[in-house]
Order: sequence, then C-alpha cells, then structure tokens
Amino acid sequence: MLQISNTDIEKSLDCPSLIAALRDMFSSEFTMPLRHHHFYSLPGGIDNTLILMPSWNNEYMGIKQVIVAPGNASQSLPSIHALYTILDARTGVPLAMMNAAMLTSIRTACTSALAADYLAAKDAKTLLVAGTGKVARHMVPAHKSVRNYERVMIWGRNEERARDMQALLQQSGHETEVVTNLEEAVKAADVISCSTMAETPIIHGEWLHPGQHLDLVGSYKPGMREADDQVILSSSLFVDSRAGALHESGELGEPIKNGLIEAEDVEADIVELCSGKHHGRSAAHEITLFKSMGLAIEDLTAALLVYNKVK
Repeated sequence: MLQISNTDIEKSLDCPSLIAALRDMFSSEFTMPLRHHHFYSLPGGIDNTLILMPSWNNEYMGIKQVIVAPGNASQSLPSIHALYTILDARTGVPLAMMNAAMLTSIRTACTSALAADYLAAKDAKTLLVAGTGKVARHMVPAHKSVRNYERVMIWGRNEERARDMQALLQQSGHETEVVTNLEEAVKAADVISCSTMAETPIIHGEWLHPGQHLDLVGSYKPGMREADDQVILSSSLFVDSRAGALHESGELGEPIKNGLIEAEDVEADIVELCSGKHHGRSAAHEITLFKSMGLAIEDLTAALLVYNKVK
C-alpha cells in the first residue's frame, strides 16, 4: 500500500486538472452514502466532530475519516485532521493512504470554483475571499482557474493571519490585497467566497448588489451561519448536495426551519449543473449562492488524481 506524502499531494493537485476531474466525476456513475456525523464533547469545553465519508465507483472505493476540532486555533493547530484510504472496490485491497486534510482543502476550493464556473458572471473581475485558513488559501488559485480576476481581496478577523496568507499566495504568483472593512469589500466584489468558522452571519443581504455570486463553505453544523436570512432570500440557491446542505448546515437549514424558504427553493445541485440538467446563472442581475458541505466523491476524485500520478 502506498503511503503518500503531503508534498506529493500538493505536487499532484493543480486546480485546473482537479476542476476538470471533478466535472467528469460528477457527470459519471458513482455511489455516495450519507456521511456519518458524530458530535462529541470533552472536558474543558471541547466540542469536536467525527465525520466518516465513504464513496465508490466501479473500480475504486475511498473512505475519509475526519476530526473537526475548532478549538485547535488557540493552540496554533489545524482545526481539521483527516486520513484518506483508497481501496480496490472489487477486492477490498487497500491501495493507498494519505493525509486528507490537504486533500480536503484543495478539493473543497476546486468544487467551489467549479460551481462558480456555472454560476458567477462571465465578466466577474473582483474576488473576495473571507477567511484565512487552509481552505481559504486554496480558494484564490481555484477561483482564478475559472475567471480572469483583476482584483483579489482577502479579509480575516485576524489581520496578521490575512497578511500571512497574502505572503504565501504571493510566493505562488497570486497578487492579492488585504482588506479590513468587510462591508466595503462585499459591496465591491463580484464573487464572494467564505470559508470561516463563523457561528453567526458575517455577510449581510443589505450589502449585496445584483449580479454577485456567493460561495459559502464554512457552516458545517446546524448552529453555524456565514450569511443572514436576507442573503438567502435575495439569492438563487444552489448546493453541492441537498441531503447535506439542507440538513447538516444552519445556512439553509435555519431558514427552512423558520419557514422563510422551502427545500424546493434550491434550484440545482452540483451534479445537475455538471450534467447539464440545469444551465446555472440565468440572468446578469441574478444573485447566485452556492452552499458547499463537501462530498465524499470529491475526496475520491482528488485522491485518485494523486494516486494515479504517484504510482
């Protein structure tokens, strides 16, 4: 069984290749059971989540095991730790194992960019990335793979972390600017990508203008929101999967619970976009919103891209 390093993962996963692989996978036959969530608490106010995510096609099976530990930031540790295993779907023989944290960050960003390719305005010129974690860092090269952005802004609650992210991106040839006023940045942006640990909304509907696209990644539990109700009511709604986005996250779950929207208000999921069952953005003035919870098949797609290059 191959033990694949983070270095090999990063070398193997360029955004254009992964976006293309995801588009192909979403248009193919695969099986993806509902993920397993186990929320657990430990002494000292620690509230973590264990997530198990299997998926398979006719050749390969993949299983991701994830621990989400939001309190790790106070110890300068990543908030997500994960392992990924690829197996032969016919024999069950393990083929490869790798650290899934980096895999997750890159595939999450590339799925967001893939959705934006269908939902963002073709002439979008300004990108705002809210968040300074590992997922947020990959959002810049991913979104730049599908649109020709002339201005890229970074916002974070901690300005020092935002500037650290800016320096990392600059090393890869991505010019960005750090902004401190989120409201002004949202008003100036054509595409807004949020991957934060926000518990309460940081994006407000009164800041939006026609033609924008919002990419919301951070809310992964029922009690978390990155956008307020007015954002939801103002937007055409798209998701990676209805099962996850409508029930596991507060972003759409809370508005449904409160009677503001219905499940039927979601226009399409990522599979329907990639397969051509839905055309995506329908008008220049439309505000579109993509809620991503992360799908097991995205991990398998990324892991196979790495495995096939490394082996």
